[in-house]
Amino acid sequence: MASVPDLSVKLGSLELSNPVIAASGTFGYGLEFAPFLDLNRLGGLCTKGLSLKPRLGNPVPRVFETASGMLNAIGLENVGFDRFRDEKLPLLQKYRTCIIANFFGETVREYAEMAKQLSSLERIDALEMNISCPNVEEGGLAFSSSPQIVEQVVQAVRPSTSKFLIVKLSPNVTDICEIAQAAEAAGADAVSLVNTYLGMALDIETGKPFLANGSGGLSGPAIKPIALNMVYQVTRAVSIPVIGMGGIRTAKDALEFLMAGASAIQVGTANFFDPAVTVKIVDGIQNWCISKGVNNLNEIRGSK
Repeated sequence: MASVPDLSVKLGSLELSNPVIAASGTFGYGLEFAPFLDLNRLGGLCTKGLSLKPRLGNPVPRVFETASGMLNAIGLENVGFDRFRDEKLPLLQKYRTCIIANFFGETVREYAEMAKQLSSLERIDALEMNISCPNVEEGGLAFSSSPQIVEQVVQAVRPSTSKFLIVKLSPNVTDICEIAQAAEAAGADAVSLVNTYLGMALDIETGKPFLANGSGGLSGPAIKPIALNMVYQVTRAVSIPVIGMGGIRTAKDALEFLMAGASAIQVGTANFFDPAVTVKIVDGIQNWCISKGVNNLNEIRGSK
């Protein structure tokens, strides 16, 4: 009888029972998916992106299905820090899975303050900075747009938290390796990539965009080959762990990212099509490892 493979992952000081993490913005606060799967079977879950104050997000329509994916312009709608602390987090306490709080700000100061507030919550295991947000102090230029700005905001956040700090990178840049290296130099413990690509869909009857916001973020299987290439490049450009994402919907997809060098993976858009897809991917990775005689994921990581 084949032995059960060890799927555990060690990302520096952060340990996961397996490499599968539910991605931010596609899994609510985790609680919404509890009726469909055992959250304890996940390596981790990322909360919906959190801000200091509640946000209503963009006007509707703000989601549109595309060929092999979807466009979204939700606008980072969330309940804000206080309600998350008082209403959401207490209900997550009973789960042993790793809880990663995704957060953002509109200024460097807001990022640092949000990291400080989240770090006061003992049950939060790690923080994930979403830097694909406009900096209102720089005329709306995204924090992710240049190595210099990335280094500035990560340097500001680093002293505000002792939690494991993940910086989530945007693919809408000239050189994502330079961005990742800037995050590493500024003190990031890991990077996650890729966030969504900028995209648009037009209604040919009206000539207007389907999304009220005009453009939105493209995700899903359509972006997987590009995301996989970026993860492959970044794992060779930095020494910190890389968490890969972008179009992952099967165990095969997840294994490709691990073979490209990712230490763990995140599943996003696929959650909308199958709310139990994350645990199916965990099972699929385990079954593949058994069939191939793989005892530990380190045996395949970065093997290609």
